[in-house]
Amino acid sequence: MEHFPKKTTLPIIVCSILLISVSANAANAESVPEWVKNTALWYGQGIVSEQEFLNMIKFLIDNDVITIEAQEEISTKKDSTITIPNGNFNVSSTSFYLPLNLEIPVGTTVTWVNNDSVPHNIQSQDDSGKVIDMFNSPPLSTGDKFSYTFEEDGIFKYHCSWHPWRVGLVTVN
Repeated sequence: MEHFPKKTTLPIIVCSILLISVSANAANAESVPEWVKNTALWYGQGIVSEQEFLNMIKFLIDNDVITIEAQEEISTKKDSTITIPNGNFNVSSTSFYLPLNLEIPVGTTVTWVNNDSVPHNIQSQDDSGKVIDMFNSPPLSTGDKFSYTFEEDGIFKYHCSWHPWRVGLVTVN
């Protein structure tokens, strides 16, 4: 398989975006000015700089040759995942919960997935760090999951009781 040089990849991506954007806005390929096509080609060949190429794209957007319509994403999804990455058990590791602070709307079900090579648990904590009876998992072996649905807004702290240096937050709005 042939790999494209890094300088060739950006024009391909940008041209793909341009073509999708143009077609999404009910225009045809002939509406893309020849100088745009040439600039993309020249960038790929190393004749023009990346900055010149990006300035061309900015010009097209600023002058409504390319219009990008903002679409508000309406999500009906009411679940989210927190990963316990491999190495999370090691105190000197930089493997934190992913994400470290999950922000979700009320009514979302959060699922913790243990991708570490050792067991973990999820223990909810109060503001002083004391374990409280809110969401507490059994031991989670590698690949195991634990879920909890957050029905109230607030900031909810948790940790693993076997690896208490690993703490996380769920922020519910």
